[in-house]
Amino acid sequence: MAVPTALAGPNDRALPPPLTNTDFHDFDPDLAEIGRLLFYDPVLSGNRNISCGTCHHHDLATGDGLALGVGEGGEGIGLKRTTGRGEARIEKRVPRNASPLFNLGLKEIRVLFHDGRLSVDNIFGNGFNSPAEEYLPSGLKGILAAQALFPLTSETEMAGNPEENKVAGAVYDRIDHVWPLLMERVLAIPAYVDLFRKADPSIEGAGNLTITHVANALGDFINGEWRATDSPFDRYLAGDSTALSPQARSGMELFYGKAGCSSCHAGQMMSDQGFHALTLPHFGPGRTRVFDPYVRDVGRMAESNRLEDAYRFRTPMLRNVALTGPWGHNGAYATLEGIVRHHLDPAAGFENWQPDMVQLPADERLGPVDFIAFEDSRERARLKARIDIAPVGLADSEVAELIAFLHALTGNDKGRLGRPETVPSGLPVD
Repeated sequence: MAVPTALAGPNDRALPPPLTNTDFHDFDPDLAEIGRLLFYDPVLSGNRNISCGTCHHHDLATGDGLALGVGEGGEGIGLKRTTGRGEARIEKRVPRNASPLFNLGLKEIRVLFHDGRLSVDNIFGNGFNSPAEEYLPSGLKGILAAQALFPLTSETEMAGNPEENKVAGAVYDRIDHVWPLLMERVLAIPAYVDLFRKADPSIEGAGNLTITHVANALGDFINGEWRATDSPFDRYLAGDSTALSPQARSGMELFYGKAGCSSCHAGQMMSDQGFHALTLPHFGPGRTRVFDPYVRDVGRMAESNRLEDAYRFRTPMLRNVALTGPWGHNGAYATLEGIVRHHLDPAAGFENWQPDMVQLPADERLGPVDFIAFEDSRERARLKARIDIAPVGLADSEVAELIAFLHALTGNDKGRLGRPETVPSGLPVD
């Protein structure tokens, strides 16, 4: 039986073509192998105690399993991660949920991060609109390489406190002052220099290596490592009419029809790369702007400076979505059903949400302040006034069908190279 290109019904929407390797940017396997080591090497963090892989781990579907991450200073991974001990304990949680890394090598991607603060744009003459503005290094292979640079500069993610190390302090001088300090560490490890020289014969020695090489290696690793293209839905799109269960097939028809999900989760990426306000409850430190008088997170507005963008966040891609919880830009929902029902009626979801629904590592210092903004009546009113999607009424059986379809977006490819056992710095691998 031929696979239909459209679904019947009053809200007909064409099904996307299947994803193939031609939809992704090319990557250099040798460079990707270097990126794999750097991805898990704590040498790139201010206090040498956390890596990219700590919060984007192979065993945790490229995330950390937490609503809000515990960055530099924490201990352990996943739900066992703690906020640390003694003077090394974290000062605050990472403001937003760790985004999954599946399919970030797609050619169509033009915007990254929950608020879109990195996008393909030549406004600064270097091909990107980013927090580094004109100071972003030249020679980056693409947006995936560019995004790899910014967690290294974040105090809560990888840089640490300015009182603890020079890397964190350099952020306050100028963002690009961080990267040469990290390169000094990489260049001091002969194995990395040798690996880069083997991957690129034009590199004569350590003097030719810059942070651009590190960023490109990290970008090529993420691009080549996590390509989710083999789910039942993808097999269905490729012509296997039996790939979806009857329940998942009904859920697909709801997704592309009555439920209206594909209005935002559109195309091959299952994302319109746009920004939408869903009234997700606020908690944690937020990405508070310097002039905000209280803790909050206004999302896209902080980057665009447009009032209409208040509380809007980027539409996530959905491949492997059943594996990548907690869900929402701040991980507000620990269950897939919870975030689905919130989408179907954001106002009701906001009113019914309770703090015990969120997964946050316990901390006696942070616990009392985690939900201050959630309890602020004025902030709640502002959030409730910003809803971009209309409620949709579905029966419980239809919700179950929709969730079955989302599970049918789960593939078998959990990583091409996998997590390394050791890294050239000799530091512990999470």
